[in-house]
Amino acid sequence: MYDPQKAHYIVVTGIIIKDGKYLIAKRASSEKAFPDKWTVPGGKLEMDDYTKRERDTSAHWYNIFENLLRREVLEETALEIKNIRYLTSMCYIRSDNIPTIIVSLFADYIEGEVKLCKDLTEYAWVSLEEAKSYDLIEGIYEELEMLDRHLSGDNLGSWEKR
Repeated sequence: MYDPQKAHYIVVTGIIIKDGKYLIAKRASSEKAFPDKWTVPGGKLEMDDYTKRERDTSAHWYNIFENLLRREVLEETALEIKNIRYLTSMCYIRSDNIPTIIVSLFADYIEGEVKLCKDLTEYAWVSLEEAKSYDLIEGIYEELEMLDRHLSGDNLGSWEKR
């Protein structure tokens, strides 16, 4: 039986790495959530993301988040990515009261020139230091910081408010 207390949107976001820099993009002013804020590519999981392909076992589909991130990055930026890995996760309650689980991943750039979708208006490839000067959605800078430490050889660790 459907229980609205257990229903959530699931979203995957991804920090794309190219030549030691991170891709960020500005959300359009028409966006309901976080208009005009800078973020990283990502989007909501839809049933078609797995039901339109063959199962990997008799009952399961694997690599759901990885495939979702590949699709969203391609749709939003026209870039291809590889080496998708886990960074952190979070939850927030949307303005329409729907809880949303966000899985934050990171990946390496393969190829392509950035061509933004209509929901994004600008983009930049930034270092951690350069990211400080952008109006990022709360928490994104800490994710970039966490990833930067990891890429410098530290253990991934947990997200912490700075």
